Amino acid sequence: MTPAYSPWYLLLLAVPILLLGEWLLKRIPVLARINIPVPVAGGLLFSAACLCLNLSGLATVGFGTKVDAGWWTWLVTPDIEWLARPAKNLNLPLLIAFFTCVGLGAPLRVLLGGGRMLLVLLLATTALAALQNAAGAAVAVALGAPALLGVACGSLTLVGGHGTALGFASRFEQAGLASAAAIGASAATFGLVAGALLSGPLGAWLLRKVSPIAAQGSTATDAASDQPGRAAPHPAAGGAATGMTAQGARAAPAVAHFFADARALAALGRGALLHLLVVAACVKAGAWVSFGLDRAGAALPAYMGALLLGFAVRAIHDALGGAWLRGETIARIAAVLLPLFLAVTLAALNLADLASVAGPMLAILAVNIALTLLFCAAIAWPLLGRNHEAGVATAGLAGYGIGSTATAVAAMDAITRQRGPAPRATTIVPPTGGFLIDLTNAPVISAFLRMLG
Repeated sequence: MTPAYSPWYLLLLAVPILLLGEWLLKRIPVLARINIPVPVAGGLLFSAACLCLNLSGLATVGFGTKVDAGWWTWLVTPDIEWLARPAKNLNLPLLIAFFTCVGLGAPLRVLLGGGRMLLVLLLATTALAALQNAAGAAVAVALGAPALLGVACGSLTLVGGHGTALGFASRFEQAGLASAAAIGASAATFGLVAGALLSGPLGAWLLRKVSPIAAQGSTATDAASDQPGRAAPHPAAGGAATGMTAQGARAAPAVAHFFADARALAALGRGALLHLLVVAACVKAGAWVSFGLDRAGAALPAYMGALLLGFAVRAIHDALGGAWLRGETIARIAAVLLPLFLAVTLAALNLADLASVAGPMLAILAVNIALTLLFCAAIAWPLLGRNHEAGVATAGLAGYGIGSTATAVAAMDAITRQRGPAPRATTIVPPTGGFLIDLTNAPVISAFLRMLG
């Protein structure tokens, strides 16, 4: 077994991995043009290099992923649990803080104004979940495997992800699918990699005939200020945010710059510090909300409490006419947290573990991923309107329909850096993929469990 280095090395490596991703996208511009996010490029290249070293015998490289240091886990753990010093995933504070920003950065007026898009995304993803399970079960039976394996490689892990797979593991094992937890973890990891690599290119293909949105001046800045996963344009992006020069000639594609985003956040001074304290408070209080939801039997992601609390705080702030909670500042915090989370997550992947995704599992996942991309392009894209906002939202749907909401936001960020802001899509997709779909995916999974178990 590959020895595991301390998880803390992943934090030290996160920024170099992001710089590696930036270098790769600049050296191979086509990767940027098809909207491969910087942390995806750097993280997967790093984990592939680790795999090559392990296979060659030159070195054995592996990283632990859980830590029990109280100073790191306190924010994301209710005190009644924290006193026992439970081990938590190293990336959990980054993930929960990012989704807190999603909640704080989503004005109720934008959510309400995006009613049709929200409804289409929610209904489309629910239909997609049922389609993934039906197709997965059919392929499994055709290959002589248990039908429940098809559901485990369907919406349980693709639309649902690691958290949903873990939450339903015991129920699948009780229904007769042995090693459901291991199967779910492998399938969700496969989906995470596939979603990270495919959602951005899908958006680029859909938008190939749609004119970019100009991202210059105050209009772009104002639009970006309410996008929870996207920092407002900064000088490093310049006019290249649309991928075109002022004369219309094709320019080098815009690439996210971690240090530029970090400097832009630091330049906000006390305002940034105040917003960071608000985020931290929501993360801590959200840990108690998640604890209560878990005790109530709700199988929801760990970030759910903080996300809901962020929405509540923003809604109360706006209802009272508050002006101190700034969307641009929240967006800049999110723009720093998201790449760090993805870099840590993808660098920790042991790609050799994906060798377990073989035989029927590989066939089911391949069919479901192809079906998801076809569904997004043939059904969701036309229903959403075939415009710039629709393309960004469809890429987001593919991102969380195969991988995770984080990869969906990363893909949308890559697209909007290239083609200009899409405030409705980048505001509506994260809560839809982050928690609304969990409210409909869980009943869909339960229905298939009753039918096939």
